[in-house]
Amino acid sequence: MELALFDLDNTLLAGDSDVAWTQFLIEEGVLDDDAQGKRNDIFYEQYKSGTLDIHEFLDFQLAPLTRYPRARLDAWHREYMARHIRPMIHPAARARVDEHLRRGALTALVTATNSFVTGPIAREFGIAHLIATIPAQENGVFTGKPRGIPAYQAGKVARVESWLESLGLNLACFEQSWFYSDSHNDLPLLQRVTHPVAVDPDDILHEYARVHGWQVLTLRVVRDRI
Repeated sequence: MELALFDLDNTLLAGDSDVAWTQFLIEEGVLDDDAQGKRNDIFYEQYKSGTLDIHEFLDFQLAPLTRYPRARLDAWHREYMARHIRPMIHPAARARVDEHLRRGALTALVTATNSFVTGPIAREFGIAHLIATIPAQENGVFTGKPRGIPAYQAGKVARVESWLESLGLNLACFEQSWFYSDSHNDLPLLQRVTHPVAVDPDDILHEYARVHGWQVLTLRVVRDRI
């Protein structure tokens, strides 16, 4: 039995879906560029440095979901997918996912980005299982707060373990397991699989992968099959 886990931002996507969602809302005139754009950039730099306060970020990122009806949000998301997300998907990323699916691996997208933003992206890749930060809802309306543990850093490990447990499984059940990520923030989960893969990695992860003999690859161009 095989397990294939994929990070999303700057891994399967040649960009960041969280950043792009905020940029899309700015383009639509929903958010103010000066206030929201600058905060978005600050949070992104904190993420890259590993200093992001995930709860502070989620207060910022989830707030717009509380202000509009779901039908409007869904309509915006369809346009966002067309303008921002599909252009970020290189054929090599689709091919890597498809290869694992053809091999019959249990496959999941594991991302800190919230499930409203990432659910349709997982479906775009044909990935049935999504482990993402969950935006809480009450009576079908987003509250602006996360539900449960955000899927960030060690939280990804906790969320993956909980998901597998719900299936009657655990990581030890898999003879081979992969996790693909670009970020040193994902080291806790990368260290738990049998095949950690650094994809277009940041400098910290690239050096860690070099020292530990991990595979390093790009999903910006077509590479060999796994």
